[in-house]
Amino acid sequence: MRPDDLIATARELALSGRRRPRQSNLRRAVSTAYYALFHCLAACCADTLVGGESANRSDKAWRQAYRAVEHGRAKQRCEQTASRAFPGEVIEFATHFADLQRDRHHADYDPVGNLTKSDVLQSIESAADVVRQFGRAPAKHRRAFAIFVLLPLRRN
Repeated sequence: MRPDDLIATARELALSGRRRPRQSNLRRAVSTAYYALFHCLAACCADTLVGGESANRSDKAWRQAYRAVEHGRAKQRCEQTASRAFPGEVIEFATHFADLQRDRHHADYDPVGNLTKSDVLQSIESAADVVRQFGRAPAKHRRAFAIFVLLPLRRN
């Protein structure tokens, strides 16, 4: 899954219809924007821990690292990122990840709430922006973040 493709799909959903998109399209757009961040994080974990596309990479190990990202743990760690020594690009990504996961839960599971097109488009553009910024963060910081998200903390 490419985050840019998911962002494009989210935009298409939010902009569907003449004036007002269906609530179902706006809800799917929020969910799709969140999954752009989720797949960005999963690819970061796999690429930095196993290696990007190369002949020396084990595809099985890469897939295992990619699939190791758990939604709940990732959100929890993202909420803890601001108190760590990560650069701004990583903290911004983590903050948006946690916020957008909450928004996705609202969009997917709250049958009463209504979303506005402008709010959804703002979320999508923010997601696109933090994905770009996160990709520019130095590899050592993205690797440290991947380890922080995936591995348990030991106090000893």
